[in-house]
Amino acid sequence: MAKYLTTASYNSDGVRGLIKDGGSARRAAVQKLVEGLGGKLEGFYFAYGDHDAYVISELPDATAALAISLAVNASGAVGAKTVPLITAEEMDAATKRTVAYRAPGA
Repeated sequence: MAKYLTTASYNSDGVRGLIKDGGSARRAAVQKLVEGLGGKLEGFYFAYGDHDAYVISELPDATAALAISLAVNASGAVGAKTVPLITAEEMDAATKRTVAYRAPGA
């Protein structure tokens, strides 16, 4: 399974919901969401700064990650961005591939 990092930023409605239900309930809701698509929640952390929460999950495929992103962003209470996480071994394999690329203007 692939790993993904999701950053979440709550708007005022999302903050009110978080205050009402608490952080543990939000983590449980995200865990249920991830597991419902065949994944595993690896980490869920609240923060302050650019983002309000950081989520690391393992998901069976990019379609599952996209489905979660669509559902979360469509809620209107949270803005989320998801990026795939790449292992060192995957990077090693990528560096060994031959790629036919021509730079613009070359």
